[in-house]
Amino acid sequence: MHAIAIHGGAGTLSSAQLTPESDHAYRAALEGAVRAGFEVLGRGGSSLDAVTVAVQMLEDDPLFNAGRGAVLSASGLHELDASIMDGRDLRAGAVTGVRHVRNPIVLARWVMERSPHVMLAGDGAEEFALEQGLEPVPNSHFTTERRQRELDLLLRGEKIAGAEALMGTVGAVALDERGNLAAATSTGGMTGKKWGRVGDSPVIGAGTYAANDCCAVSATGHGEWFIRAVVAHEIASLVRYRGLDVAQAADQVVLRQLARMGGSGGVVAVGRDGRIAMPFNSEGMLRAAMDSRGLLVTGLLKD
Repeated sequence: MHAIAIHGGAGTLSSAQLTPESDHAYRAALEGAVRAGFEVLGRGGSSLDAVTVAVQMLEDDPLFNAGRGAVLSASGLHELDASIMDGRDLRAGAVTGVRHVRNPIVLARWVMERSPHVMLAGDGAEEFALEQGLEPVPNSHFTTERRQRELDLLLRGEKIAGAEALMGTVGAVALDERGNLAAATSTGGMTGKKWGRVGDSPVIGAGTYAANDCCAVSATGHGEWFIRAVVAHEIASLVRYRGLDVAQAADQVVLRQLARMGGSGGVVAVGRDGRIAMPFNSEGMLRAAMDSRGLLVTGLLKD
């Protein structure tokens, strides 16, 4: 049994905003990434490789708020975050505030595999990337006309201008044939963010968590709430200690606990039995899933 689920962000995108062209573009991008990850699993590859490949594809797609296409901070720069976790041994790696790394998820994995640390930030993460041979890219590599326009509107006082940026954080969870789970998440954060703000995406236990005895989770939404609720680990704990299946646990946290707090967003999760959950309490969540039982699904809104 093998399975993978991915997300491309959760937020305020409504049916009124979704044109036939954008619907097709989002679904095509999501299906391409989930198929790429599933292909890794299908040829006997690891869940860790599958989530890396899927997230890397989404980072390279300007439709999403991660890698190329990431939102701009108040200073007019891109500051990127990512994390990854291996369910076999609870190893994890994360980076935050990087500005010149083409694929932050790759650097997060290298932090896990090539350093004694879990999280590296800013200049230190950039220095580590150079030491590991990653070729830097100019910060302008990540800029798109859409994201520049969002920032310009926000700085002029249009507070809703950056709302759609929540639709874009990317993530993946996977179960491979050997029963190993993995999770990965990558984001550009929030449009117009200040003071080195960090959300949940690079925070292990909040935006990303994986453990072979329970499940793998990648979260998306308003990061401050996900950090406060420790969403990814809370879901894992309900599976581990309460004996809930992954769908029950994810619904309990996202649709009840998080919603009661006022937090908006969702998760993709996969259990050690291969069951997939993709709940969200926002208007929409870009998502896709595949498994070896024949499942293939993409979704944007509450359909």
